[in-house]
Amino acid sequence: MSPFRIAFCAAAICLASAPAPAQKHSVRDLTEVGLEELMNIEVVSISKREQKLARTPAAVSILTHEDIRRSGATSIPEALRLVPGLQVAAIDAGRFAVTARGFNGQYSNKLLVMIDGRSVYTPLFSGVYWDMQDLLLEDIDRIEVIRGPGASLWGANAVNGVINILTKPAGQTQGGLLVAGTGNEEKGLLGFRYGGPLGPAAHYRIYTKYSQREALWRNPATLPADDWFMGRTGFRMDWEVSPKSSLSVQGQVFKSNNHQAVDEVSGQPPFAQTVYGELLSSGGFGMARWQHHISDTSDVSLAFYYDRYKREESIVGETRDTVDFDFQHRFRLAGRHQVLWGLEQRYTRDRTVGTAAAQLVPDRRGLNLTSAFVQDEVALAGDRLSLTLGSKFEHNAFTGLEVQPTVRLLWRPRENQSAWAAVSRAVRTPSRGEEDGVFHFPAQPGPGGLPLLVTYFGDRGLQPETLIAYEAGYRVQVTRRLSVEAATFYNVYRDLVNSALGRPDLQFAPAPHLEVPVRLQNGLGGETYGLEVSANWRPVERWRLSGAYTGLEIQLHAAPGLPSAGGERVEGSSPHHQFNLASYLDLTRTVQLDAMIYRVAALPGLNVPAYTRCDVRVGWRPRESLEVSVGSQNLSGHRQVEYVSDTFVRPTRVGRRIYGKLTWTF
Repeated sequence: MSPFRIAFCAAAICLASAPAPAQKHSVRDLTEVGLEELMNIEVVSISKREQKLARTPAAVSILTHEDIRRSGATSIPEALRLVPGLQVAAIDAGRFAVTARGFNGQYSNKLLVMIDGRSVYTPLFSGVYWDMQDLLLEDIDRIEVIRGPGASLWGANAVNGVINILTKPAGQTQGGLLVAGTGNEEKGLLGFRYGGPLGPAAHYRIYTKYSQREALWRNPATLPADDWFMGRTGFRMDWEVSPKSSLSVQGQVFKSNNHQAVDEVSGQPPFAQTVYGELLSSGGFGMARWQHHISDTSDVSLAFYYDRYKREESIVGETRDTVDFDFQHRFRLAGRHQVLWGLEQRYTRDRTVGTAAAQLVPDRRGLNLTSAFVQDEVALAGDRLSLTLGSKFEHNAFTGLEVQPTVRLLWRPRENQSAWAAVSRAVRTPSRGEEDGVFHFPAQPGPGGLPLLVTYFGDRGLQPETLIAYEAGYRVQVTRRLSVEAATFYNVYRDLVNSALGRPDLQFAPAPHLEVPVRLQNGLGGETYGLEVSANWRPVERWRLSGAYTGLEIQLHAAPGLPSAGGERVEGSSPHHQFNLASYLDLTRTVQLDAMIYRVAALPGLNVPAYTRCDVRVGWRPRESLEVSVGSQNLSGHRQVEYVSDTFVRPTRVGRRIYGKLTWTF
């Protein structure tokens, strides 16, 4: 980005940061919540029970409902750009690469993502289909992000982080809500929700949302390459069955249609070509959770969900059914021990449809997952010093039994300070595609003019990728207006999956060509280390600044005696440095001005240059029930590739996005 554009974005931040004359009455939102209150927000993802953020022995960030609203984001990945330590990059209009602490990808396989505790991690490619994950953002209560392993509670694949998206109880969404918006890329956004009582102790809400997004790129024939639309409808019901028991039931159905540009293999010149097709997705889920409060120190919960989705795309089609049962029990033992244990049983089955580019052999497979966990939080010195010991014991269909323990120590020398350290083990099990997949990549001219076709073959002999993570962190409420948090980590990886080239082989079907086989193997090891620093500062009551810096180094090397490939690309697929700064300002009683600036270092492994992005939003509330907002994302207008997928998807350039939005509650 040119110095002019950087200065332009910086000027926007300064404009959003200029204090305005004091007003007597302002609408209560994020800027009016004290920083002490933010530090006391209760989180559940790190211990599966409510725990104050200031007392969590892990690197945890909270994205509140107000953070999301004032960011101007219209999708979950866009909102996650605000989280310190996360790398979020758009691949095209509907696909994103999201990870923590390195190893990013379209299917980032070391990050576990959940919505209300329901896993949305697919075992087909070990990742998340972000183009299928959407919610009415106004119904999100908060997003909890753990940077670092959470496998001792959440199991395999919670290696580098955990994202848990938590929606509001139905009792907090009573009455009506209408959301409408449009823009140069967000062509249509329409959401509706209505909630009401079902009796003195029960509430419900129903909602629907429709989104249509313009393509970020079109080919010379003006065919849409990545435009995207999605519609979804759902409900939630919360019922206080008795003074000590509660029941929550929710469900949702969705359908989406994405255009996509993919590179298709050809056995004849020009050997590869870009094909424009559709990605059709549909599905839904049903979920129920029962909780029983035994005493102030003991409770039990039982959860069940069924999830089904179907994807039809140019690479490979997939239909997946998943059933999950989860039980957990918390109790206090001998006064000083807070014990939490649980059991989980999950069964998932897929049916796949192959294409010329990819096939799964066999084309359908069922997978069982059985797990148990136990965690003991020991008060060593009252409220000042505590030790957490725990482990997950998990038997999966890929690698059998896996044990994933953790040890965490929390020290609170004063009420406004806490320091923590942890050592954890986590594993990432192979995906269905890595074990059973056959992938043909675009051909190139070879010797004698024969096409040279690269084919990846899966291997059921793959071992799990393992991580030993060493972490430490410190939080301090410096003053009533300033809080600072820092975390550092050193991760040791073993048996990372990479590829090894085989000898070319002459094939005659469907036409003569040379095939280069590529076998997957556990051929890489390495280390990552880094620093994450974030701060919140309120210079005056109506103005809040939030900033974060992330530094990351990745060093990979081949296992002894094994051929290696791909290490340099992985090392260069995550930025060494990231910085973001957000400003939230109430200009008057009814007008808000918000700005965010992001600086992301280059990705040399993907030939993606460094870039700076600036977002600005203006919100106006003429009355309590009505808000009108306008804004721009990537204000400078420089069109930039943010990430290059490691699959067949063609990368696109992200440009300026201008939008307007109306929110009415009634």
